[in-house]
Amino acid sequence: MKVRAVVLEQAGGPLTVGELDLAPPGPEEVLVRLRASGVCHSDWNAVDGTSETRCPAVLGHEGAGVVETVGERVTRVAPGDHVALSWTPWCGECDECRRDLQQLCSTVWPAMGTGGLMDGTPRLSRDGEPVYHYSLLSTFAEACVVPERSCVPIPEDVAFDVAALLGCAVSTGVGAVWRTAGVRPGDRVAVLGCGGVGLSALMAAVAAGAEPVVAVDTAPRKLEVALSFGASAAVQWQRTAEETAEAVREASGGGVDYAIEATGRPEAMEAAFLSTRTRGAAVLIGIPRADAVLSLPAVTIPRMERRVLGSIYGSSKPERDFPDTLALYRAGRLPLDRLVSHRLPLAQAEHGFELMLSGDAIRVVLEP
Repeated sequence: MKVRAVVLEQAGGPLTVGELDLAPPGPEEVLVRLRASGVCHSDWNAVDGTSETRCPAVLGHEGAGVVETVGERVTRVAPGDHVALSWTPWCGECDECRRDLQQLCSTVWPAMGTGGLMDGTPRLSRDGEPVYHYSLLSTFAEACVVPERSCVPIPEDVAFDVAALLGCAVSTGVGAVWRTAGVRPGDRVAVLGCGGVGLSALMAAVAAGAEPVVAVDTAPRKLEVALSFGASAAVQWQRTAEETAEAVREASGGGVDYAIEATGRPEAMEAAFLSTRTRGAAVLIGIPRADAVLSLPAVTIPRMERRVLGSIYGSSKPERDFPDTLALYRAGRLPLDRLVSHRLPLAQAEHGFELMLSGDAIRVVLEP
C-alpha cells in the first residue's frame, strides 16, 4: 500500500514528506493506521546525529492508532482494536527476558540497529529501494507495520494523542519513578529537566505522594509549568552542577531521596547525584552522547550509600504499565492530556521539532 511519511534522508537532514510503499505485515506483525504520533527529543537525536541511525529512515516512536490488518500468527490484537505502540517488544527467550527485564531484551536492541523489524529487514521502500524503520515503529506516517508485541490495546474512550505519549515520554518518566526508583509516600524527589519526560516523572512523583517534589530547569517558563503540574518548589539551573545541587538541597530540606535526571547532559547527571542525601539515588533516564563521561565524587558512594540507577523506558512492561497508567489518567490522578501543547499535520513535522527545541512546546503531536 502507499503511505505518506516523513523521511530523514541522512543525518543532519533534510526531512522530506512523500509517498512510500508499505509492505503487508508478516506472520507476527500488525498494520496500524496511525491517528497520532508524538515528537520526541530522541527523534531529534537521529536528525542531529547524536544517535546513529540508518538512513533514509522514517522517524517517530510514539504512536497510537487502529489495527487494520494482522499477520496469520497474531493473537494479541485484532482489526479494529485501538492500540498504543511500544518500541520495546521482546523475544521472551533471551537471558534478559528470562530475568524479567523485557525492556533490555538482547534480541530487540540488535534488530533495532538494523533499521528493520525483528527479522532485520524493512517493510518500507521508495522506488524499489529500502527505507528504514526507526525504533521498530516509524510513526511519522499515515500507517506502519510493527511487531505484534509492540501493540498494546487501549480503551476506545482514550484520546489517541494521550495514548501516543505512553509510547515513550510518559512511560519513561512515570516508570522511572514507579518502577526504577520505587518512590513511596513521603520520599523527597527532584526532577531535572522539565520537558515531556521530566513532567511525566514529576506527575508520577506527585501521584505517589512524594514530598517535596523539586523541579529543576534552565527555562523559567518550564519551571512555571512544572509548578502548575504539582511541583512544590522550582530551582533554576545555576552556573555549575555543584551550585544547582546546593539549591536543590536547600529547597528540599537537606537533599532528596531520588533525583530524576531527564536531559542526558552529564552536568545535569552530576547535579542529580549531588542533590541526593544519605542513601539517595540519582535515576538517570536522559540519553547522553556516546562519548559522554560522568565524573562523581567516589568517596560519597560508600560513605553515604549514594547510588546511581540507570533507567531505560522507565523499566516498564508496556502490557502491564500502559493500562495502569491510563487507569490513573482516567481517574484524574495523572493529567496526561496537559502534556499535549501543540497538534500539527504530518507535513509540519519539521516545525514540530522547531517548537520542541525552542522550549515553546511541552509535547507536539502529529496527526496524520
